[in-house]
Amino acid sequence: MLLSEMTWPEIGKLSRDLPVIIPVAALEQHGHHLPVFTDSMLLGEVVRRVNETMGDRALFTPLMWLGNSHHHMEFQGTMSATPRVYLDLLNDMADNLLSHGFRRLVFLNGHGGNTTPGKQAVFELRQRYRLRADLLLLFTTYWDQAKPNAGRSDLVQSQMGHACEWETSMIQRIAPHLVKDVSKLETVPFGFAFEPAYRGWITKDRTVPGHIGHPQNANSEKGEYLFQSFSAGVVELLEQVIAWDGHSWEMS
Repeated sequence: MLLSEMTWPEIGKLSRDLPVIIPVAALEQHGHHLPVFTDSMLLGEVVRRVNETMGDRALFTPLMWLGNSHHHMEFQGTMSATPRVYLDLLNDMADNLLSHGFRRLVFLNGHGGNTTPGKQAVFELRQRYRLRADLLLLFTTYWDQAKPNAGRSDLVQSQMGHACEWETSMIQRIAPHLVKDVSKLETVPFGFAFEPAYRGWITKDRTVPGHIGHPQNANSEKGEYLFQSFSAGVVELLEQVIAWDGHSWEMS
């Protein structure tokens, strides 16, 4: 169900154990070949598919397109909320829903830069509502809900990059007219040489053209497969949220 299409009395009649999904993405540069709205477009398609599957068993808020994208600000067109502003935004959205009585909230993320502040926001919420034992507060990124390489051998990448084979394939699937020629693009390595240590970085440190990964290996058939895999993974997570007993640490 889409919150945006319901009246307030209709919302008032919903079960407060219904999972409420808050999709969060971004508007930022995606290399020379993809639109700046890529993350929001991809998450929007995942949400559309998951909503079709879940029907009246889950409630989706409108997608929040403004993300934490300051690491892309050296590239034109990027729009970003500073980390603390973004944290407050996520906290406020959750507070709104909790004030209306909902108890199972899932931030569904479509932008890697949202992950750290998103986890922090959920941490802050839990501390603020520490006396409540009936709340399930989750933050997850859609591509972490599936392992697409297990079912398809022609995927060059084994992880999500940026404007990469995976993202490019998915945009080719839903909006091919927005994808520029990728045939001459070169691979940009992922480059995590200091793991498991964490190094602070901006995108310009890691890539000149703006993409990371193998966009030249993308095609729309891969895009459809990736959408199916990621959407199925999100549905599986929501089934666990629905089956949760309301108080334990583990989900069923």
